[in-house]
Amino acid sequence: MLPLYVTSGEPAGIGPDICLSLANRIDERPIVVLADINLLKQRAEKLNVQVELIEYQTQSASCAPGQLYVEHVPLATEVILGQLNARNAAYVLEQLRRSADYAMTGKSVGVATAPVQKSVINEAGIHFSGHTEYYQEFAGVPRVVMMLATKTLRVALATTHLPLRAVADAITPERLHQVIDILIHDLKSKFKIEHPHILVCGLNPHAGEGGYLGMEEIEVINPVLETYRAKGINMSLSLPADTLFTPENLKDADAVLAMYHDQGLPVLKSQGFGEAINITLGLPFIRTSVDHGTALSLAGTGLAKSSSLHVAVDLALDLARH
Repeated sequence: MLPLYVTSGEPAGIGPDICLSLANRIDERPIVVLADINLLKQRAEKLNVQVELIEYQTQSASCAPGQLYVEHVPLATEVILGQLNARNAAYVLEQLRRSADYAMTGKSVGVATAPVQKSVINEAGIHFSGHTEYYQEFAGVPRVVMMLATKTLRVALATTHLPLRAVADAITPERLHQVIDILIHDLKSKFKIEHPHILVCGLNPHAGEGGYLGMEEIEVINPVLETYRAKGINMSLSLPADTLFTPENLKDADAVLAMYHDQGLPVLKSQGFGEAINITLGLPFIRTSVDHGTALSLAGTGLAKSSSLHVAVDLALDLARH
């Protein structure tokens, strides 16, 4: 059975810590951590975690509890807990490269990712916007969509990591059509929701209030949404974001489309931080991720929570069954 690969991310952060917790799982499909095996051994000793690290061989069976498959990716230099080192930037990117290559060539069912530190990769002289953009470029797809999810709420983003002053200009009919097409396609194909019900946030306060607080809803957003509604898609017109996220509105919704990062994600993370995950839609393979950062100060302390990684692995495995 094909494995699911898990990247361990920034070696000075909590990625190795939370990856060690995967040894406690019982799964029908092999789970393989991409990491320096010596780093994992050192971190296990630091955390007093009893785990048997096994180098993965193709077509290996699932691990028994207390065992963890590892594909060795060598570090460039020694890791000091909580201290970033640009010399290990290439190590982090090699994890991403292998995980993407295996998924694209049919050697895995997909990837779940632990957090990376964008700043130290850029400090190494390598332009890096994030996991999402890396996998998009590797797969050669024109657009991907970031969607975060809890057990009860899914929020997709029309724009992601943009300064707020750039958001309005980025919301074009072309972008909205691309994002909505991907969102509908993946809700149907990956999540097996035959007739998805999607709520859409307006850009401006009160969804523009009829043009008094902005014209984007009237001139750009609603005309695009009307084209989908005319095809029978169960999609709202733009709604005020301050009231859209009420339980009454969300009870029958399969997903919410927010116009920008901090419009939708604070609501979702307040509902389920540590239990939420990131899913990249639009890729030709499954990619899920934790909803938190590298937490450098918690590395090696035993205080890092691994719940988001387990939810990310659970969803990736569930999507692989479909």
